[in-house]
Amino acid sequence: MKAKLCGMKTREAAEAAEAAGADLVGFIFWAKSRRAVTPEQAAAIGASLRRAKKVGVFVDAPVARVNEIAAACKLDFVQLHGHEDADYARQVRAPVIKAYRFGDGFDARAAAAFPAELILLDSGTAALPGGTGRRFAWREAAEAVRTAGIRERLLVAGGIAAENLPELYETFHPYGVDVSGSLEVHGEKSIGKIREFMQAVQQLEQEAGGHDEGHTC
Repeated sequence: MKAKLCGMKTREAAEAAEAAGADLVGFIFWAKSRRAVTPEQAAAIGASLRRAKKVGVFVDAPVARVNEIAAACKLDFVQLHGHEDADYARQVRAPVIKAYRFGDGFDARAAAAFPAELILLDSGTAALPGGTGRRFAWREAAEAVRTAGIRERLLVAGGIAAENLPELYETFHPYGVDVSGSLEVHGEKSIGKIREFMQAVQQLEQEAGGHDEGHTC
């Protein structure tokens, strides 16, 4: 199970995430987020990373600006967290992660057909597209993604912490998890919580009989 640690604002936190074994680190470019960074900040932080993939999170931004930032920051993925459609996604010059809010109106088959490398399932509201730190209906969602055949490229976000990782894995068996809020103390990333979370991922891998390909259960 891959681990994406999102909302990085400092080099110290991003380097700690990579050292602890995170597969991906995320930078938020949506200005309304309290975790937002500028492209210049993200580029400086990302330059110190050697292994972890870099993900940029955008919400309904002009696609030309997305491509500009992706190139400047050397992003490995662009995460679309707004109302971006398939035509928009095809114009993005980096592999796409498309985020969906689970709830009324979620169409797993439409998500499966979207031109994205990975599909992210999160909680959220119209005012706050993601990053709520709240769980959604995991079992209902797991059944929906199973029937649509997207489990193998599914990232799950929303209310995930070290304590509920085993339940999440048993429910979804997803490609990976996306965490942010549970890694923070007083709104800032905690090195201790980053390490604790990644230790939980690694323990789950061992218990699930993991293999050598990164942190994949």
